[in-house]
Amino acid sequence: MAKDFKPLQESLGIYFENVKLLKQAFTHSSYVNEHRNQHLQDNERLEFLGDAVLELAVSDYLFNHFPNMKEGQMTKLRAAIVCEASLVEQAESLNFGDFVRLGKGEEITGGRNRPALLADVFESFIGALYLDKGFDEAVNFLKKYVFPKIDHGDFFQVHDYKTQLQEYVQHDNLGNIVYQIIDEKGPAHDKVFHSQVLIENKVFGVGIGKSKKESEQKAAYLTLVQLGVLKEFSVNK
Repeated sequence: MAKDFKPLQESLGIYFENVKLLKQAFTHSSYVNEHRNQHLQDNERLEFLGDAVLELAVSDYLFNHFPNMKEGQMTKLRAAIVCEASLVEQAESLNFGDFVRLGKGEEITGGRNRPALLADVFESFIGALYLDKGFDEAVNFLKKYVFPKIDHGDFFQVHDYKTQLQEYVQHDNLGNIVYQIIDEKGPAHDKVFHSQVLIENKVFGVGIGKSKKESEQKAAYLTLVQLGVLKEFSVNK
């Protein structure tokens, strides 16, 4: 565990004016309970604030980058972005667990790697960043670490573009949809699949993914782009 928060600030390129806020974001209630004489505050209030900041920032991003996406679709996509599993992945990628201040009992029982704890710390950090530097800086942090994952299609597994395409095609009587695997590359343990969508034998989107399902979802998305239903971003990465 790091002795101070200088390495974290250096790795993020973010330097807090009020370092106490940063420390509080990484302070678990078990640590506060074991150090009562220090009059510390845990990160629970910052978690509450960070959750709201994160929801607003993600909502704003989706609203402005997906002008044709319906409310229900944005709600589902936002839920996938801010769910516990996603926040844990973010926290782990930034090594947040190394900086959490835990009580001895919580440390012994593996609290540092507990998903709920890591997700809470990520939200607490967002809350602390918002208080220290404002909403714009919190958004800049998300632009660097979270929003690119949306653009790269990391949340395709929870966003069903095939169903959306099927509903659109049926509604407008555009014909039959066929998905074809047109190429497979790489060794058996690390294959990459290329899928294409045909509507009435006309080729539309071609998607690339590490599974047939993922490549078809991306192909369906790109078809929706070609049909003018959705705005394009990079998915074949």
